[in-house]
Amino acid sequence: MASQNVVLSTDQVAEVLGLLRGADSVELKASVPDSGRRSVVAAFEMDPLDAQIRQVAFFDTPDLALNGHGLVVRVRRVQGKPGDAVVKLRPVEPDQLQSSVRAMKGFGVEVDAMPGGFVCSASLKATVDADAAKDALAGRTPLPDVLSRQQRDFYAEHAPSGVDLSGLVMLGPIMVFKLKFRPPDFDRRMVAELWLYPDGSRILELSTKCLPAEAIQAATETRLFLSSHGVDLSGEQQTKTKTALEYFSGLVKERSAVTATS
Repeated sequence: MASQNVVLSTDQVAEVLGLLRGADSVELKASVPDSGRRSVVAAFEMDPLDAQIRQVAFFDTPDLALNGHGLVVRVRRVQGKPGDAVVKLRPVEPDQLQSSVRAMKGFGVEVDAMPGGFVCSASLKATVDADAAKDALAGRTPLPDVLSRQQRDFYAEHAPSGVDLSGLVMLGPIMVFKLKFRPPDFDRRMVAELWLYPDGSRILELSTKCLPAEAIQAATETRLFLSSHGVDLSGEQQTKTKTALEYFSGLVKERSAVTATS
């Protein structure tokens, strides 16, 4: 992933252009400092009652061995809809992925870009029955039973040696509110996600998706639009997944330490 400087270097621009040529989609993201959350919600005329409730849980070892290896396993519940499970690998070079893998149902390559940073990821996604997703996040269904056969195979190919699916611990779940909206003065649909961490901290992320061929223009337009509405893009960008993994892995380690001393 690129560094968190606000402006990309010439080498980084060349790198991201190369990634775009092999990507299926692009997601442009920006996190909003908590101090600016209320003003941004008002400026974009977001109605919180239109938001969809989600529950998200990640699966990893207590010391985040998967994350350190570039692998993310996630199960998600969605209000009023089926859930889903994702096995994600990042970073990837799109031209190094086998054509048979890219042809799998639910497989996609996406470039995530934020102010000063970007990463290309490959994800294998599968729909999960709502009740099965609920049981998984309640700890009643083992993770291997939730993932599809292709996801289990994809995991086995890329996971660190000795880290089996059955040995992973659940990190979460965390409550998420997702709102799709179209600002009155912007010609792109946007998504706002508010992640509520158990310690009271929050991350509000704004995003919009586009085709790889539109990425440069869309990024320029989105940056100008957000800046004109008071969104500070110069500060450190908070990433939802990284924050959640570190928070919940810390809780797991604390519980283990208490158990060991009791």
